[in-house]
Amino acid sequence: MSFGKKDICKNISSKALISNDNSKKFFINFLNLVTLKSKSKIVKISNFGTFYTKNTPQRLGRNPKTKEEFVISKRSKLFFKASNKVRNIIN
Repeated sequence: MSFGKKDICKNISSKALISNDNSKKFFINFLNLVTLKSKSKIVKISNFGTFYTKNTPQRLGRNPKTKEEFVISKRSKLFFKASNKVRNIIN
C-alpha cells in the first residue's frame, strides 16, 4: 500500500481537527526540519525513531540491460531506525 504526502496531510487534518492547508504546511516543515538537521547530526524523536545520514563511497554500477558499467558518485543517504515501541506496534 502506497502512502503519499496527500494521504498523510489528510490524516493529520482529520485527527488534529485543523485545515488541510495547515496540516500540509506542518508536514512539509517537519520534513524540511528533519532533513536539514540530520545532515549535521542525529535527529532522535522519542518513542518514534532516529533519523541519521550515512556517506556511501564511490562505486562501480552496471546497467543490467546493456551490461554497461559506470561510476556512481559518492553521496549521503538519509536513514531511519524505528524505536522499539514502533517496532512492537508493527510486529
